Amino acid sequence: MSSRTPKPSDDEALQSGRRRATINDVARLAGVSKKTVSRVINRSPSVRPETREKIEAVIARYGYAPDPQARGLAFRRSFLIGLIYDNPNPQYVVNMQLGLLDGMKGSGFELVVHPCDRGSTTLVPDIRAFIERQKLFGVVLTPSVSEDEAVAEMLREIGCEYVRVASIAVDAEAHSIVTRDRHGGLLAGRHLAELGHRRLGFISGPDRFRSSHERRGGFEEGLKEHGATLSADCVAEGAYTFESGMEAAARLLALKDRPTAIFAGNDEMAAGALHAARQAGLSVPEDLSVIGFDDFQIASRVWPPLTTIRAPTREIGRLAADRLLGVMEGDKRDPEWRMPSLVVRGSTAAPKG
Repeated sequence: MSSRTPKPSDDEALQSGRRRATINDVARLAGVSKKTVSRVINRSPSVRPETREKIEAVIARYGYAPDPQARGLAFRRSFLIGLIYDNPNPQYVVNMQLGLLDGMKGSGFELVVHPCDRGSTTLVPDIRAFIERQKLFGVVLTPSVSEDEAVAEMLREIGCEYVRVASIAVDAEAHSIVTRDRHGGLLAGRHLAELGHRRLGFISGPDRFRSSHERRGGFEEGLKEHGATLSADCVAEGAYTFESGMEAAARLLALKDRPTAIFAGNDEMAAGALHAARQAGLSVPEDLSVIGFDDFQIASRVWPPLTTIRAPTREIGRLAADRLLGVMEGDKRDPEWRMPSLVVRGSTAAPKG
């Protein structure tokens, strides 16, 4: 129905801006099929670079913008991506959102967020209802809901695109981004052991988070490289919150043989450990070294600034959007870019004596 030969006045109206360009106009002016234009709009990797450039030039020249409502009707889905999370750390959620928005920019897709409780008996039906109500194109799952196989099975069953962000591989590469938390824990253990600490404390995240176990496992590996070990009495469970970090650190610092250094499973808990140290009359890092994990804003805003493990959460969010929208089939880049890295600041030093 769109194959008619355009009247001269049509092109004049387009050029003058009196008429909005349609997908048929773009296809005709670029000399390609409407399907190829649609692939470029939806960021499909199957279009040749020179063809993509030609279509994008026409789109830019005539200011073409797809109608999201029309697209949704055509595909019987909204152009929405859902971020589903069960994480008590607000900054993690914000950074992940920013990364997803980076990756979705210019795609015509929008982001909706859905907090959930992995411990709920209605977790799976609640997530399914959210997806079906919003007619989502796809979802990104973050820890610890990303580690729930029943949720992933439901997504496969209803045909919803998904990407799972987790500390270990939990799915095929096309559906999984591994954050390598164990490597981050190893760097923390190695750093404290190299400074000379031998009596060390660890504040874990919630037991249901795989990241808690991976960070501890890596930490113990890093200590072992230098002949140090983590004593069972120096381990306390937190909840990835400031308050839980403060309470856990207070318990560790009340030990008769207290640790000279504490690795907290995230920056919020590490900040809580700093507060507990001050309440105990200890100076950081003179009396106690503290190291966190994430390198969120709080790490550089407390005193002393936190030594921490940088996790590139925003970059991982962008990769999740790329993967979900089909921009890349698997991550073709060197995986080193998303490996956790050590950031040394003022909260760690060699122990006294």
